Amino acid sequence: MIARSLRRLDRASAGLLLLWAGAALGFGICAPLLFRELPSRDLAGRIAGLIVARLDWLAWGAFALAGLSWGARWMADVKEDLIGPLRLWSAAWLVALLMCLASTSIVTPKIRAIRARIAAPIETLPPDHADRVAYNRAHGLSRNLFFLRILLAVGLAGTVGLMGGIDKKA
Repeated sequence: MIARSLRRLDRASAGLLLLWAGAALGFGICAPLLFRELPSRDLAGRIAGLIVARLDWLAWGAFALAGLSWGARWMADVKEDLIGPLRLWSAAWLVALLMCLASTSIVTPKIRAIRARIAAPIETLPPDHADRVAYNRAHGLSRNLFFLRILLAVGLAGTVGLMGGIDKKA
């Protein structure tokens, strides 16, 4: 792949990762407003859940495009260094994809199953109720995965051009 194409792909990848990170961070900052301003925490939670589900799918797209930058270099220039920029970037990218997978296919369905099982606002359950404890645990994990993906997106966007593999002559 020629250097100009890689640089364009890098810029597109970085832009999309930063766009997703900004949207996710914006939601993270505004989510407490939903819970404060809406009449029901249950309604706020449902709206927040819908937004998070959409952000999860957008994360797949952002990280997949970044994977194209990685894949082009991987095919063109895999060096035998034990640790180098390409391998470190690859590890961070794979961790981000695993977090997307965990959020989309494990944590979010678990939260939905708990909410469907109780069929009532979560705050109506006593704090030590098994479903409320499970919900709080899953919600905490979801929140942590969400913010770690924001950090990874910003880090990957900032370092996508440092992977190497761009021939300066082309």
